[in-house]
Amino acid sequence: MANGYTRERRAHLEALAELLPKEGLVSRMVGGDDPVLWVWHPGTGRQTIIFATPTAGGWEFLWSHGGRGSAGDLERTAGALRDTLGSTQLG
Repeated sequence: MANGYTRERRAHLEALAELLPKEGLVSRMVGGDDPVLWVWHPGTGRQTIIFATPTAGGWEFLWSHGGRGSAGDLERTAGALRDTLGSTQLG
């Protein structure tokens, strides 16, 4: 059974996942009681795993190549993911 921390993390990841199709990205929640969001760009084939973690300033999302975004600004975070995964250059 998921604890409060896991439920909150999942809620943040689900909120981000809802915005990704507008950015041309596809996602799937994986990890069961340790949820992460697997995100990929169908055009480039690039993919990453998104972690959600609490910080002193609120919840943040982290992904490979130093990517990070705020759970408080989901649209900006979704755009940053689009830019990262849509690029043909590694960041």
